[in-house]
Amino acid sequence: MTYAENLWLFFVLLSGIIIVPGMDMFFVIANSLTGGKRAGLSATAGIMLGGVYHTLLGAIGISALLAIAPWLLNVMLFAGAAYMVWIGITLLRSAITVDRIRAAKTASLWIAFRQGMITCMLNPKAYLFIFAVYPQFIRPHYGPLWSQALVMGIMTAAVQLAVYGALAFAAGTSRNLITGNPVATIFIGRAAGLLFIGVALLTAWQGMATTGRNF
Repeated sequence: MTYAENLWLFFVLLSGIIIVPGMDMFFVIANSLTGGKRAGLSATAGIMLGGVYHTLLGAIGISALLAIAPWLLNVMLFAGAAYMVWIGITLLRSAITVDRIRAAKTASLWIAFRQGMITCMLNPKAYLFIFAVYPQFIRPHYGPLWSQALVMGIMTAAVQLAVYGALAFAAGTSRNLITGNPVATIFIGRAAGLLFIGVALLTAWQGMATTGRNF
């Protein structure tokens, strides 16, 4: 797989993850309902900064592994692929519906930004996700790890801005689209589940092929 193909695959998976209704999405909508689109965009900016933090953390973790024990990178690749399959199966079996999104008690744009950043940074599932997904896409033979992480960080922030920013502008309409259409949220979740499983199997197969060539 070329580096461009690798980035496209990451972009598709990333888009599927961000579109699935979850804590970050609900936080943006809640702030939009209370403070309008400016509060929603402030919350989005905070979440974007949190996403950049996770990207840097993933790159640093992979760099450390390559320096200390390069063979552990393959272990993480296969462990991460297994975890992604588990996420995919969970999404396929789940029915993501939203009964109600309450308005957030936001006093200022700064608070919305700060809460969005902290919520994203402290999300325990994000850490598991980063260390499961990033070894699938950050590879030494694609060039310097820092440049790969930079590109992935920019992509993450751009997709977050596109999805959450659109929800912030829509404000009350976005809430109704999500809470009033459970069939759509279930479909999104299950489509993302299939995407997770597909990407996990593909990257695991490539990892086995690479390992085989090294022996």
